[in-house]
Formats: sequence, structure tokens, C-alpha cells
Amino acid sequence: MNLHEYQGKELLASYGVKIQRGIVIDDVNEVEAAYRKLQEETGTEYCVIKAQIHAGGRGKGGGVKVAKNLEDTKEKAGEILGMMLKTPQTPGGLDGPGKKVNKVLLAEDSYAPDFDACSEFYVSILLDRAKKRNVIVYSTQGGMDIEKVAEETPELVHKEFIDPALGLLGFQARKIAFNLGLSGKAFKEMTKFISNLYKAFLGSDASLFEINPCMHNGSTDEIIAVDCKVSLDDNALFRHKDLAALRDKSEEDPTEVEAGEYGLNYVNLDGNVGCMVNGAGLAMATMDIIKLSGGSPANFLDVGGTADAARVEQAFKIILKDPEVKAILVNIFGGIVRCDRVANGIVEAYKNMGNITVPIIVRLQGTNADIAKKIIDESGLEVHSAIQLQDAADLVKEVIA
Repeated sequence: MNLHEYQGKELLASYGVKIQRGIVIDDVNEVEAAYRKLQEETGTEYCVIKAQIHAGGRGKGGGVKVAKNLEDTKEKAGEILGMMLKTPQTPGGLDGPGKKVNKVLLAEDSYAPDFDACSEFYVSILLDRAKKRNVIVYSTQGGMDIEKVAEETPELVHKEFIDPALGLLGFQARKIAFNLGLSGKAFKEMTKFISNLYKAFLGSDASLFEINPCMHNGSTDEIIAVDCKVSLDDNALFRHKDLAALRDKSEEDPTEVEAGEYGLNYVNLDGNVGCMVNGAGLAMATMDIIKLSGGSPANFLDVGGTADAARVEQAFKIILKDPEVKAILVNIFGGIVRCDRVANGIVEAYKNMGNITVPIIVRLQGTNADIAKKIIDESGLEVHSAIQLQDAADLVKEVIA
């Protein structure tokens, strides 16, 4: 689950991480009150207006602007609120539809009083699955695309791996501060910043923290998170009811949200063959076989171990919301759930919907697979059945040709 920048900053602040202070608003009429409150708390007249959407590269699309005074803030906040912001990370990229900006963050000028005395770093924390350890990735080249930095100047990107049994050790935090070229008070501030950041990462069961830029104010020697991207592990949200409540469904694919409400694991893709499977591994194999048959998967959909009629019907409805779907491949392994039960569910769901116009190929393998095939074949419905995966692939190729 992704958090907005302002939500991520609130989380970091609760662990003692210094952040760029700000006030979030969703109406241009709230600008003056928010601006005056921010000015009172921070003492700076300059204000940074930031669009709050779940996408990076907001500045490239015009979603981040600097204002010099109240009137300037009103004007620029009005320009951003309600706009369809296109960034490299929004659907379709800069050529896509973009995302509507429903909230903006009015943030302080963290670079005061001397912009030229400030420097920007990149800091992130994530799990390195190959090494089975959390890793802190950092660079002196903050405020830039880290992928570009890693490609062109890999020597400027450093990694610090954390032993899960020992946690972040003091010398590792000091090493990071040293490699970033800091000394004196700034050195101590950075070690504290890294320590608190890692505590926040563990404490929130996050999968990603990305602070870009992490700023060193040369005038005050403070280390501040000017921006932040936070992704939380969905599987751990049951331990964090307060964080789960921060979910913004308006930022997510509406079809994926609907699928989640029915307990279906669904990811929308750009192909022409819908998939319905039980098990993530089988789903990946199914998408492979679709590609080999000349098609392209339109989705990832895992119905789990309960494939009754109601669940199957909802899965069909969700798949068929995609107008690009030309066929549906149902690939079920009958282990936990019997194949004949799935077959009856498919037949009942098909009859209940009554308006399915795309070909459906059903491949059932496992417990009672022969019985299931007979149920499908004798149903009188326009449903093709197969037991072997290759047979199913051949049928897919035939119906989409």
C-alpha cells in the first residue's frame, strides 16, 4: 500500500525523523489559512506547492511549484488542484491520461536562509531479496533520477546491508554519513537521521522508504526529508490499523480495488486473453502459455482456494470489464478445491451472467478432473474444456486467431 507524501512524512516524524513541514489542503479556499499557519510555524514566506498523487516525477509534469508570497501561493495552488497530472510514473506515462490531483501539500522553504549552502542526497531502504537483508541505498546525487545515476555513475551509489539478527549498527550509520561527505554537527545529524529512518522502516512494516531529496541545510546543519515515498507491506497491515486507514482508493485502479473487496488477487495488464487461476505460480505459468500461444495476458487473477459459483461469477465480471479481452482461459489445479466443484461453479456463473460473448477455455487438472470435464462438456454452454495445458493453449490460439 502506497502513502501520499504528507502521510509518509507524518509517519517519519512520529519516529523522530526531521521533515519538511507542511499542511495538506483539498480546496483552494483553504490556501490563505494554511499559508498563514505555515508562515507562523516556520517563519518563511516562500511556499512549495506539491501535488499529492501516487506517482513519482511530479515536478516534471508541473505538479511542484514554488511560490514567493500568499497571492502567488493561491494562484499556483489553484493551477495544480484539479489538474490531470501526467508524470513518467502515471498510467501511460507523459502521453497517458494522468491522475487527477485532489490534494496539495503547502510546504515550508526548507532551503532557507541560504539555498546555495544546501546539498541534496538520495536515501532509500528496501529489501534485497537475493541477499535476504534490508539494504540502505544512498548517494550524494539527490534530487535526480537514481536509475540514471546508477547507470552513468555507479560509483556514486552506495549500499549498506543490514544483518537481520543485529539490526542497524552504529558504525553503519556513521559510515553512511562519512560517505556522504558530512562532518561535525551535520555528521551527527545524519547518523541520527539514518537510525530513526530505519526504526520507522521496521516499525511500520514498510517495503520501501525513498527520501529524495534528503537535504543538508548548510546554514543550520539540519538533515531533513524534503520528499518521501513510502510503500507498506499489505500483508502486515493487520498489525497497523492506523496505517491501513490511510489508504486512498481513489489513487488505485478501480477494478483492482473491486477485486480486492471480493478477496480476489487481480492485476490489470495490457493483453487480450483474460486469466482466472488458483495460485500465483500457476498464474505465472498460465500467462507464459498464453504468450506462447500467440496471445497476451490481459490480467493476473488468482481466485484462491475457494472457487464457488459466486466467486467465479465475480471473477468473470471483473475480467470482462476490460474491453480488450477476446478470450478467457480458466486454469485450475484441483488440490485444495475439487475440480468438479469448480466446474459446477463455472457453469452456474455462466448461466447467471447470461451475456458472456467471448470464448471461454477451461483447463481443470487434479482431483475429479475427468468428472469436471464431463460437467463442462455436457452443460450445453459455449465453453471449451481441456485437461492438458497444451490442449488449452491450442484452444486459445484457435479462438483468438
